[in-house]
Amino acid sequence: MGILSQDILDQLAKQSIELPSWAFGNSGTRFKVFGTPGTPRDPFEKISDAAQVHKLTGLAPTVALHIPWDLSDFDALRKHAEDEGVSLGTINSNTFQDDDYKFGALTHEDSTIRNKAIDHHLQCIDVMDKTGSRDLKIWLAEGSNYPGQADMRGRQDRLHESLEKIYARLGDDQRLVLEYKFFEPSFYHTDVPDWGTSYAQVSALGEKALVCLDTGHHAPGTNIEFIVMQLLRLGKLGSFDFNSRFYADDDLIVGAADPFQLFRIVVEVIRGGGLNNPDVQFMLDQCHNVENKILGQTRSVLNVQEMTARALLVDTEALRAAQVSGDVLAANQVFMDAFYADVRPALAEWRESRGLPADPMAAFSASGYQEKIEADRVGGQQAGWGA
Repeated sequence: MGILSQDILDQLAKQSIELPSWAFGNSGTRFKVFGTPGTPRDPFEKISDAAQVHKLTGLAPTVALHIPWDLSDFDALRKHAEDEGVSLGTINSNTFQDDDYKFGALTHEDSTIRNKAIDHHLQCIDVMDKTGSRDLKIWLAEGSNYPGQADMRGRQDRLHESLEKIYARLGDDQRLVLEYKFFEPSFYHTDVPDWGTSYAQVSALGEKALVCLDTGHHAPGTNIEFIVMQLLRLGKLGSFDFNSRFYADDDLIVGAADPFQLFRIVVEVIRGGGLNNPDVQFMLDQCHNVENKILGQTRSVLNVQEMTARALLVDTEALRAAQVSGDVLAANQVFMDAFYADVRPALAEWRESRGLPADPMAAFSASGYQEKIEADRVGGQQAGWGA
């Protein structure tokens, strides 16, 4: 473990990455949802699968829920999670599947529909009270497809008014986290398309409202690490949704498309004081369409851990000296030396020293868990998008 100092290992030991319950259900393309053997049939089975990732990696102690997909007896679900060695985390709202929300939810012209969407979020906060969750995460599939279709300014005003009512219901230790996405399903304009709009809306609410940054929700070429830096600098980065994309919101395994981008993002997280900061929630938001879901989540958290270890290897003193002196190549070399460092053997040895499998992927494949759930989970309705 010589490549990783004790200080780095101590920081890695504190790292936690929240898993999304929906990643364990069936998902697919916009044309079809694919079924796979062993898929969970209810929130309890989703939690059991998520718990396997934590048992193998020690990195995923909490599981986010999606309402209404995960409606349940939340007292029983909370106990089940605790029995499995994890806890319930972020509560995600859903205002993008009802017919009433065709032309908006929190931004809709009709106050009746706006109030329905507001009430849904208040119900989500009721769920938070039962699960012990801190964060309410809101993503809005709202906007317009054609110029002139909607009053964009009016929609911003209505969004603020709706969010104010939701924010007022939060408990003292609860937070509202507003996600953004630059397009889809609306293609002319989106009501919360970028970090600036999210920042403007949450800043108008108060200290308990922050921005969620989904790494797949940016146009190609966007400098995401700059946004990370800025939100940390402003004290408004509440959470990450880590995934990867080649084109748009592909929701792939984090680091799959651009490992160097993930490295650069984590460097800025560390630089800005966001690593192991309880105010900045690391979370995955992915859909595993062709790969095993438990292994897909395992691979993702390991990728984040690996890039964190590399980012912690950056020689910050040498980097700063090169920056101050204007030595462009030396500064870049400091970055590249850390990025190219192969930390995988050291991490495997460290995991074994902590009673975890050196190779969590191989350990899961050998555990027999997948074969067991495929045999046990026959019959019933598999969980998936919208379920």
